[in-house]
Amino acid sequence: MEKLVIKGGTPLKGEVTISGAKNAAVAILPAALLINGKCTIENLPNISDVKLSCEILSKLGAKIEWIDNNTITIDTTNVCEHQAPIGLTSKFRASYYLIGSLLGRCKKAEVGSPGGCNLGSRPIDQHIKGFEALGATVKVSNGKIKASADKLVGTSIYLDMVSVGATINVMLASVLAEGTTIIDNAAKEPHIVDVANFLNTMGADIRGAGTDVIKVNGVKELKGGATYSVVPDQIEAGTFMLAAVASKGDILIKNCITKHLECLTAKIIEIGGNVEEDGDTLHVWCNKRPQKANIKTLPYPGFPTDLQPQMGVALSIANGTSIINESIWESRFQYTNELNKMGAKITAQGKTAIFEGVEKLYGAPVYATDLRAGAALIIAGIIAEGTTELYNLSHIDRGYENIEDKFRNLGADITRVNE
Repeated sequence: MEKLVIKGGTPLKGEVTISGAKNAAVAILPAALLINGKCTIENLPNISDVKLSCEILSKLGAKIEWIDNNTITIDTTNVCEHQAPIGLTSKFRASYYLIGSLLGRCKKAEVGSPGGCNLGSRPIDQHIKGFEALGATVKVSNGKIKASADKLVGTSIYLDMVSVGATINVMLASVLAEGTTIIDNAAKEPHIVDVANFLNTMGADIRGAGTDVIKVNGVKELKGGATYSVVPDQIEAGTFMLAAVASKGDILIKNCITKHLECLTAKIIEIGGNVEEDGDTLHVWCNKRPQKANIKTLPYPGFPTDLQPQMGVALSIANGTSIINESIWESRFQYTNELNKMGAKITAQGKTAIFEGVEKLYGAPVYATDLRAGAALIIAGIIAEGTTELYNLSHIDRGYENIEDKFRNLGADITRVNE
């Protein structure tokens, strides 16, 4: 079993470069199945979810060549298989994007029920609603999702709730459909825009991504032949921003899109941190104990649920009592039990948690309960007094590229060891 051993008490200082966005990459890779030809994808984060995605695409018949650690060429010319390997799709959540892309390409798809972090109920009813509106028949049984259609025809689809996954999946299924598809009440996250930009670069006609109404004019084929670079990861950038604040550090964060982080920037300033923008670089520093704040997670452009645990670490040592309301995932507060092992005073019930700020945390053995909780616990270990041992690293490796190396370069005493 691997673990991270973190010796705390060092303010983080220096520079860090943000990798490509995990949430964009795991949707762009299945989207490549819609291309009849070859494309090059740059700035892919070197993480386990991306490697799994590439392994699945290879088993479906795609030819993938790694140019370097973050760039691939992918040739989907000969893809004709519509059954994704169930043993692989069950390992991560974003495997459900294969349904939309295989349905669009082959007019049928068979994908195992998606896995990923246990954040409570994560139904895909809105995905199915969209596929059925386009003309597909969808059956869910025996741990598999099967979809098929004689043809897909564009239509107007209103999503009953704002869903990133459903927005992207319906977009994927409608790119090669006959006529025009309108997705109303669409999610607006940056990685939705990135997927649309990727598809448009390859010959699609998608308009309105980033707004709540997306219009997809179906095209006959995507020819590819182009190169696309994945957008920088706003969640990784936000993680290091909050690490700077919690550790009373001083970090220059390079290769980020500052507009994607405006909500977090406002909250960091509210709790006493400092943020300066310079093009694609953010300078974040803090020289005092954070102040209390109230947070409510919301779909973009609201406060991201994926940064809620990292903010929770900062609020656990804040001056005063803070409240976080989690409106997206019902089980996102599992990490608070681990923080309490380190001396935090957090009471979590349902979708609300109360953080009574303590002056310091103390090292302890803790377990990553999900991807973002793992990142939060790394920050907690860095700011704690003493040594923290962090387990369940597979969660963290799903979404952060070389995370311990990046923290080590900022001055953290952090080592990955095998027990």
